Amino acid sequence: MSDSGDEIPSPNTSLSHKLTSKTELLNLKLYVVIAILLAGVLAVSLLVFLCVRAHRVSRRRKSRIRVKHSSGSIPLVSKEIAEIKEPRPDPSPSPPPAAAAAAEGKIGNQKLKEARPTEPTVDVENGKRRSGESDVFGWGRWYSLRELETATRGFSPENVIGEGGYGVVYRGSLQDGSVVAVKNLLNNNRGQAQTEFKVEVEAIGKVKHKNLVGLIGYCAEGAQRMLVYEYIDNGNLEQWLHGDVGPVSPLTWDIRMKIAIGTAKGLAYLHEGLEPKVVHRDIKSSNILLDRKWNPRVSDFGLAKLLGPESSYVTTRVMGTFGYVSPEYASTGMLNEGSDVYSFGVLLMEIITGRSPIDYSRPAGEMNLVDWFKGMISSRRGEEILDPLIEVQPPPRSLKRALLVCLRCIDLDVHKRPKMGQIVHMLEAEDFPFRSETRSAR
Repeated sequence: MSDSGDEIPSPNTSLSHKLTSKTELLNLKLYVVIAILLAGVLAVSLLVFLCVRAHRVSRRRKSRIRVKHSSGSIPLVSKEIAEIKEPRPDPSPSPPPAAAAAAEGKIGNQKLKEARPTEPTVDVENGKRRSGESDVFGWGRWYSLRELETATRGFSPENVIGEGGYGVVYRGSLQDGSVVAVKNLLNNNRGQAQTEFKVEVEAIGKVKHKNLVGLIGYCAEGAQRMLVYEYIDNGNLEQWLHGDVGPVSPLTWDIRMKIAIGTAKGLAYLHEGLEPKVVHRDIKSSNILLDRKWNPRVSDFGLAKLLGPESSYVTTRVMGTFGYVSPEYASTGMLNEGSDVYSFGVLLMEIITGRSPIDYSRPAGEMNLVDWFKGMISSRRGEEILDPLIEVQPPPRSLKRALLVCLRCIDLDVHKRPKMGQIVHMLEAEDFPFRSETRSAR
């Protein structure tokens, strides 16, 4: 025992004294500082958790494809290119909406009626099927909503294989075992969904071509509008160009040219093999589907326009995707097949370079693919623009031929752009563009 008689402080008393003592931090007590630090740590932990979760949800939404390929999974794509959906005023006075719609659809409706002696079994406008008629008619089949719900497992998110501006595409298995792609048009804008529905039916209802996605049938019940397509099981070109494919792309130079030529043949058929001709209006890499042998199929005709023989162009509001839309169409609203040719030129640049048409992550001079491409060609640096993921370099003549086709397709003078049939010949002909050199040598 101490002689002084002072009490020895207990451990609890000493700890309590330290916690209640004031610190140099804003003269706050120690326990208040500890509480603030703990709250900060918890807040930071919560913020990190929410960010990680949001990132995972975002990646899951951008691509839900589960199809396997011989070289591995179909690559995911994180880049999103904004679509032009806002209407712009036409440069010239236009007729009332009802008259304009009738004028635009007159040729297509007439062609469909001529192709079918009897009327289809479905009232497309009201979504009703006539009783006592067959489910199958000239260009496709009528599917009930229940059939498509069963095929897609209730339109399950796990069956989503694509999402666009106007709808969601699901993978579906019909009762006969066949696999289809079901495009469910968004009905939050009934007028736009109805317009796209009618356009796709009229544009490609009876079209059969190996480089165009075939329309099998449709569903029209109440406000629901759905289109049933043949299923292409190897994703789209955008995924293979811009997805994570590793250090070497499975798209060799020969495969890329095969895709370009097949796409050009599909467009040539739309422009030159049909009457009235069909202007796609939304050619881009995500609308080029690929099968297991890398054969391309042009898809998504929701923005297509029909152009009769007596019309050199049609005036319409500007719609499409940034980076692919031709300058004259963007500025005037005057649309013809030359607009598709320009879009194909941009697509061919994308195939050659592996770059997106618009990429804001690149330096200022390289954001716009067309401007950067022109600058590289004018500087005689064409060999440097090739996609670095291509392992085997293409023959110099083949590369120069493809580069020249790109430049001709994006000519600012729409009248100087080649027709799609000519583009097919340019890409396939071994002597193009060296005919003059060959003749002089001879």
